[in-house]
Amino acid sequence: MDKKINVISNIEHELEVTLGYDEIKSDIDEAYKEERKKIHLDGFRKGKVPMPILKQMYGDAIEYQASEKIANKYFWDLVEADNLKPISTPSLSDIQFEKGKHLSFKVRYEVKPKLELKDYKGLEIEKIVFDVKDEDVDKETDQILKGHATYEHAEEITDKNFRIVADLQRYDKDGNAMEGSVSNGMVIDLSDEKVNPQIAENAQNKKVNETFEFTFTDEVIAKKTGEPEDFIYKGTVKKIEKIVMPELTEEFIKKISQNKATTFEEYKAQLKENINNYYSSQSDNVYTNNLISEIVKNNEFNVPLGYVNFLLSRIVEQEKENAAKQGVKNFDEEEAKTRLLPKADFTARWQIVMENIVEAEGIKVEDADLEKLAKEEASKIGISEDKLLKYYKDSNRADSLLEEKVFEFLKENNIAKEISAEEKAKQGQEATEAAAEEKKPAKRGRKPKAEKETEAATEEKKPAKRGRKPKVEKEAEEAATEEKKSAKRGRKPKAEKEAEAAAEEKKPAKRGRKPKAEKEAEEKKED
Repeated sequence: MDKKINVISNIEHELEVTLGYDEIKSDIDEAYKEERKKIHLDGFRKGKVPMPILKQMYGDAIEYQASEKIANKYFWDLVEADNLKPISTPSLSDIQFEKGKHLSFKVRYEVKPKLELKDYKGLEIEKIVFDVKDEDVDKETDQILKGHATYEHAEEITDKNFRIVADLQRYDKDGNAMEGSVSNGMVIDLSDEKVNPQIAENAQNKKVNETFEFTFTDEVIAKKTGEPEDFIYKGTVKKIEKIVMPELTEEFIKKISQNKATTFEEYKAQLKENINNYYSSQSDNVYTNNLISEIVKNNEFNVPLGYVNFLLSRIVEQEKENAAKQGVKNFDEEEAKTRLLPKADFTARWQIVMENIVEAEGIKVEDADLEKLAKEEASKIGISEDKLLKYYKDSNRADSLLEEKVFEFLKENNIAKEISAEEKAKQGQEATEAAAEEKKPAKRGRKPKAEKETEAATEEKKPAKRGRKPKVEKEAEEAATEEKKSAKRGRKPKAEKEAEAAAEEKKPAKRGRKPKAEKEAEEKKED
């Protein structure tokens, strides 16, 4: 056998193989045996045609047909023997077979590229931290207790601890009922803080068939248009029920805590711990996803398309199975492929980056790691360590454990910049408001400030229009022209006249005449 690997690119290789006829003769003989079982000739029972006759009549066709199967078999044998690691469906080409002489073929296959990793350590990534407060626990316990509440018929609404059924009719600003804007049989929990406060307040002291009014503003429309729209409703009470919360007995506490608490305070402490663990897990997941997203972004490369399509088919198939479990019919596979393509592309990139990190940092999973995991998990799920260890090895648990080790390595070698959930929500709200403000249309007849400033700056830079001069230059020329006109008409220019008047004031008075200022002063004195 002659073989060599041609490197087409950093993501595609080609295996070129030449086999002597003697090396594949046993495979050729096996092909004859298989075909002999199918062939029927007159004078012979099916499957009993003598081999010399079979080779004489069908030898060329059988051997040429077998050559492709033999090439495929030898390729996968070499994949395992030489650890070639194709990552998508290989492409067999250039099959050249000469009966009795040799078989040669080429196979192209995609590989995960070797990367020059950069910026995967020492990064500062934001991590949202949740602070579970006592009031959060109180709200959660209220919801849980309400789930076990009972409801008693009542004649009148006396506080917020009531559930009502009401028919709602929308009205316009003039008080006219709007056709088609009716919602009948609406169930409203007056104790729910999400319910419009006006409903809970205005429904107080109402009885069946009595009405109450409320108004609310559509914030979505307000943000889009900048002009809030008020919705005016009148509700008619059709049914009233008093909410009766369960009694906090030891038996009830054991039931809702799954026998982990006997008092309400113990249950609240357990619940707070569960909520903290949940949010901590969510925070870690979000942080890890943001971290690997940043690392993938920092390491751009051409991803093998065949590998992306391979992962896409698996992701789509998984979604198809989930849809079937949920009773979804007519699953749109093409729509799913389009929607899930970015996910497949990112998964392919991350897997390639991860393998390069594994190689660069010498991260690996050993039998001892699987044994330790089996020991930790066996008691929790009630399976012996040996059985669990065998399951881990058969199900490639080592692959997912390797990824977990990579996550831990990245967390240890990067910086988590903690920010509270409240602060993050505040930043998000401010960004949303700023974006909405930018999108608001300019007031009628006025342009946005930024647009006006841009236009002004642009106008300053514009050259003077043909036939027209800049304003300052134009005013200067007009003034000079006017001076010349005055001179031509026998009149002194304005500037000259003003200069003469000032000089005249400074001259001594002519004989027999007094300066104007002195004359005015004397006149005042005489008065």
